[in-house]
Amino acid sequence: MKLPQQIAETFGMIRQKSPLVHHLTNVVTVNDCANAVLAVGASPVMAPCVREAADMARHAAAVVLNIGTPDELSEAAMLAAGRAANACGIPVVLDPVGVGATPFRHELVSTLLRELQVAIIRGNLAELQCIAGDHDTTATRGVDSMAAESSSTANVARRVASRYHCIAAITGAVDYVSDGERLVAMCNGHILMRQVTGTGCMATSLCAACIGAAPDRPLLAACAGVAAISIAGEFAYAALHGGEGTGTYRQRIIDALSTLTPSRMENSLQLNNAGGNSHLS
Repeated sequence: MKLPQQIAETFGMIRQKSPLVHHLTNVVTVNDCANAVLAVGASPVMAPCVREAADMARHAAAVVLNIGTPDELSEAAMLAAGRAANACGIPVVLDPVGVGATPFRHELVSTLLRELQVAIIRGNLAELQCIAGDHDTTATRGVDSMAAESSSTANVARRVASRYHCIAAITGAVDYVSDGERLVAMCNGHILMRQVTGTGCMATSLCAACIGAAPDRPLLAACAGVAAISIAGEFAYAALHGGEGTGTYRQRIIDALSTLTPSRMENSLQLNNAGGNSHLS
């Protein structure tokens, strides 16, 4: 089976299984993440209180830890939920938003990676360079990456995946997903996605929905989650009419996710040669 078909098949498992995805996430984008997860057929729950975070994690098929708006209480809740998920074999997906922007964010991510086993780390190049230990943290501002994407991106993905025994997904003009050995490079998406807050957070939530539905396919699940938001970004732009801008575009992304089928994903997916193999063994 060719790689696009494998990725699309994995995406299709979401509607078959309707996994529950527990979010401890960015308050700026929490509604977008919930709607994105619902649009593809999964069930979101947002339970950030430390008193119930672990209990909710035990009921979930996947847990999202997104540090977009961190504080001491969210740190405790993330650790509680992550530990409960690890104990139950439930995959944890980490979004290290702006990890290099402040010492607190850097230490928070370091603590999460030290204390928890993470299944997928999804971020931009600057964030994963910081996690890899070879990035000037002053280059990260908010949720945007100032680092120039280059051929080294694939190497960063491989090194982060190998170091933390997980899947590393770096999203950008070309999306790179690696398990430390194998690498998949995809080049869908639209530049207007950069003007809408939450597309990265939605990508992380979609990765969680995919791995919640297919926990035995972590690499394919990460590819499917990233591909879903990127292809939806393309469809959403194509659906814009004259005079419509980023506000409508944001709504169109959710529309596109809700109508995205495995066959449409397979037919739309654009692989980059940097990914190498056309199928995964």
